[in-house]
Amino acid sequence: MKKQLKYLFVISSLISTGFMYAQDQAAPIATTAAETGKIVEEISALEFLMKGGFFLIPIAILLFYTSYVTVERYLYIKRMAKHNKHMLAEIKNNLQNANIQGAMDTLSHDHTAFGNVVREGVQSMGRPIPQIESNMEKVANIEIGKMEKNIGHLGLIAGIAPTLGFIGTISGVIKIFYSISVTENVSIGNISGGLYEKMISSGSGLVVGIIAFTAYHLLNGMIDNYALAIQRVNLEFIKLNRPSDGNKA
Repeated sequence: MKKQLKYLFVISSLISTGFMYAQDQAAPIATTAAETGKIVEEISALEFLMKGGFFLIPIAILLFYTSYVTVERYLYIKRMAKHNKHMLAEIKNNLQNANIQGAMDTLSHDHTAFGNVVREGVQSMGRPIPQIESNMEKVANIEIGKMEKNIGHLGLIAGIAPTLGFIGTISGVIKIFYSISVTENVSIGNISGGLYEKMISSGSGLVVGIIAFTAYHLLNGMIDNYALAIQRVNLEFIKLNRPSDGNKA
């Protein structure tokens, strides 16, 4: 019985001691959390991003270039890939009557990639069908090449930006552990504070990479749609041209 009472006394003493220790530790933690909350509320978004370090500068440049290329290419492709579905119908009579000049006058108002390809087909009339098809396909490839200008840079940025962010984080972690080795101060505050600042670099790089990756595939999708549509236009043009040049083919 005495041993049991002795064990209960020891256990109760340990529990009370642990409770008192937890209370002592909770106060500074709560104070620190409150102070940290004030700091987070007072800091601006720009200041928060600038904590990412030197590598945020090239990442910001890549973001600006990505935005410029995306907007510029989107507007260009949208303008050049605009398809007038009634274009062939408007020049049908001219084509059947071999009135090349009349067809050229009608097409002179169409400055799209479709108009350029059909214009080449009209200029090639009188030649064998395979040569007309070849000339129109060459012009279509040239127009596609113009649309793809600088789009490959977006695919490159999609891989470079996250890598730069990871390099920035790794360099920051190296500095943190070097500082610990010199000062021998292994406090959680120093480690977590420096680490979250360096993780900003990785997050920023990933965001820029996602934007570039998305823009790259969306723009290429628009070009693929044009490539498919121009094939249909070429086929319809050859059908209109075949009655007059079928014997030459």
